[in-house]
Amino acid sequence: MTSPVLVGRGEELALLTAAVANAPSVVFVEGEEGVGKTRLVAELPGSVVGHCQPLRDPFPYGVIFECLGACADRLTGRLGAITGALRPYLPELADRLPPTPEPLGDPAAERHRLFRAIRDLISAMGRLTLVIEDIHWADEGTRQLLRFVLTNQPPELSLVLTYRREDLPGGTTLGRAFRPQHSTHVVLRPLDTNGVRDLAEAILRRPVTPEFATTLHKRTAGIPFVVEETMHALRNPDARLLDTVEVPASLREAMIERLDGLPTIARGIAEAAAVLGVPAGIDGLSAIAVETQARTQQATMKLLEAGVLIEPVENKYGYRHALARRTVYESLPGPRRQELHLRSSRVLSRLDPIPLVQVAEHCRRAGLIQEWLRYGEQAADAAMDAGDASTALELRCALVSEPEVPPADVDRLATKLCQDALTGLHQHEVTAQFERLLADQRLSDEVRGEVQLGLGLILVRGCDEIDRGRSEIEMALPALAHRSERVLRGMAVLAMPYLSTAPLAEHMVWLRKVEQGLPDVAVPSVRIALLANVLGARIHMEGEIGSVDPPHADDPECTRQLARLYNNVADSYSWVGHYRLAAKYLRTGLDLATRSGAPYVVGTAEATRIRLDWLAGEWSGLDERARQLTEVYEHLHPVATELSLVRGWLATAQGDWGCAVECFQSTGLDAPEKGIAPAVIAAFGGMVTLLLARDDPEAAAREADTGAEVLRRKGVWSWGGEFAAQAVDAYLRVGRTADAHELTRDFETGLVSVDAPLARAALAVCRAHLGYESYEIPRRLYENLGQPYRVAQLAERLAHTPEDLNDLAVQYEALGATTDAARCRHIIRTSGGPIPSRRGRRGYGNELSPREHDVARLLAAGQTNRQIASALFLSRRTVEQHVANILRKLGVSSRQDLLS
Repeated sequence: MTSPVLVGRGEELALLTAAVANAPSVVFVEGEEGVGKTRLVAELPGSVVGHCQPLRDPFPYGVIFECLGACADRLTGRLGAITGALRPYLPELADRLPPTPEPLGDPAAERHRLFRAIRDLISAMGRLTLVIEDIHWADEGTRQLLRFVLTNQPPELSLVLTYRREDLPGGTTLGRAFRPQHSTHVVLRPLDTNGVRDLAEAILRRPVTPEFATTLHKRTAGIPFVVEETMHALRNPDARLLDTVEVPASLREAMIERLDGLPTIARGIAEAAAVLGVPAGIDGLSAIAVETQARTQQATMKLLEAGVLIEPVENKYGYRHALARRTVYESLPGPRRQELHLRSSRVLSRLDPIPLVQVAEHCRRAGLIQEWLRYGEQAADAAMDAGDASTALELRCALVSEPEVPPADVDRLATKLCQDALTGLHQHEVTAQFERLLADQRLSDEVRGEVQLGLGLILVRGCDEIDRGRSEIEMALPALAHRSERVLRGMAVLAMPYLSTAPLAEHMVWLRKVEQGLPDVAVPSVRIALLANVLGARIHMEGEIGSVDPPHADDPECTRQLARLYNNVADSYSWVGHYRLAAKYLRTGLDLATRSGAPYVVGTAEATRIRLDWLAGEWSGLDERARQLTEVYEHLHPVATELSLVRGWLATAQGDWGCAVECFQSTGLDAPEKGIAPAVIAAFGGMVTLLLARDDPEAAAREADTGAEVLRRKGVWSWGGEFAAQAVDAYLRVGRTADAHELTRDFETGLVSVDAPLARAALAVCRAHLGYESYEIPRRLYENLGQPYRVAQLAERLAHTPEDLNDLAVQYEALGATTDAARCRHIIRTSGGPIPSRRGRRGYGNELSPREHDVARLLAAGQTNRQIASALFLSRRTVEQHVANILRKLGVSSRQDLLS
């Protein structure tokens, strides 16, 4: 019983159809299970639909080939020779495709050619609307392919992707923070009471009472599918019945009722489909149900007529919703379920290629421990090779948790889990698994040391866990004494100077040991991994280190470690001020990390890129990008810390001081020993800047004291570039001249043999603050570094006329530094000098003026009129006038409406 019309989705449908009509376009349709994504996209005429499956398998691109195979009649353009590479994948189009090209002998090159061929084939299809449902279940290869196609999107392609945010691996639709140029985001939310009432009336074709609609909404939470199933179960719109029915029970009863009215063979096919879990053809269902294909075909038709099964993929049949499938599955007696899982595993294991994840799951549920172990391990290995670390880690954790797995197998699986864990994002899940393994009596002492090392390596990524992680690593080293490469891996982490507030000398002890052992490392991937730490540490301590020439990467693990090396080098160079080198290595590292499936490395690279964009003055959309990445990588403390730092800097420049304080605090100001040292030191500099802007120099000087203590304790003076000048300024504001001189001397001494352009520019600012030299010297240094914001701030120190300040205000506004622009104009207004003419300024009518935009942004952040006045250097009266204009122009009655 479904609605004959689309209910409550007028705005979403209009947005969807408008976006699809304006090719090239990409539409992301987001919504929870059962909210109506499939129903919405079904309104698109002439679209080609493909479905991702819930059991992700490492065989990539399947959903794309499924769609393209149904498009033979759409080929209108001339096919290039490269599309011949698709012959093995698209037998439906074999008679239309050019000959298969010669093999290239390089998997990466073969994949690139395949991607190009798919894009060329799509281009040849002319106007095409492609709908891919449930992208949250897509394999990593499909995500990479979609990113490739969308980077240079065919001009007549409209792509629609549906997904459930809660099931997205890593929290992003296409595997990492990626937003196509022509994209639209449609969010489907549960229906309100009126929407539920409309849906119930459309299903029943007659009115229902308000009481019934209210109770129905309460019982179903407004989820359209549950509304439909509940209506089917009740058959009578009586609110009194709704009071006695639990929605899951009614769904279960409805499905059982449907099955009970069908022949025995049809129920058997329904049970086979429920156990199989993914849409299957007649041949597969018949083999699992042990029926002839003819009888299976007849039974499947009965199931389709009864609404038990649907045809989500052409010639394949399954349940239209997980709740329906689970209802049938849970109704099966244990022995029957086990029997069907056994048959499913046998049927699927005969396919080529074998869907390893599915077969492994069926073996597990059938009680075939050894077969589960074999297929599960193969699936995890294949997933890692395909760059799908998420699936690999899920499989490995499940396997080592099984009590019946023998000790030797647990040792092997635990070792692989340790190798894979640092690639993925499953921080809490993997940490808990390592802790359980350490208590597992099946684990050998040697592998126990490996697991403890792995636990330490994971913990140093987590918030408030760096000290514990370092301790776990140190405790693991004795158990690994005869495995020198693993010992060096642990030492290399202890050598990283930015972890904790331990003095540099302590890190140097470990670093020298790693450098001494490095020449004896024979395994290329291990050597690259160690080099990633050594080179990064040396750059932080010394500056530029010359050419980076790592070993050749000729396998997936080497490629992942090489990606980490390049990104470590890029991040380290970005902290000391060698920005051109940082950008160079970042491009290579990010590309390698994306192609090799290393989401953690991608996260660190994206955070570095965000910070480089801030420094370069590329602030447009920066806060939103940083916010989105923070949601994806919230459990990875080094990444989240760097993103919070940038957001704090940006919020300070834009007057959102509450947000700035929150962001700076989240880097670890209250517990620097648990933070990422350069980011914490920079955050202290940010807090000093913020407090000086708020005219609280005493508090600023106190923050400077704490930051200076951390910097001196660490002894890595290259990290003073975002702190020292701010601290000296604060000391001078409160008359602590001796402290300003002392910090400047320490800073200068610490940089004697360090090639750190950012720190040297900051040192020049310190000297200018003390009157040793002109601000023109550091201004030029920052100009050479390509930091327009710092250049403008120093130019402000040199400004002498209202015209100079007005020019700077324009520069600040172009960057997005609204507070700085407001300060310049405030100085002009209060200096008594001539104010530059603003004749010819446009009238804004019902649009917000630039100043009103600034006020509206701070209003939306929850700031009071007094706070806004302080941030923008305005009077309270002026802010009140702006607020009134904003409310009138936006058509809202109160400031609370702006927050909602």
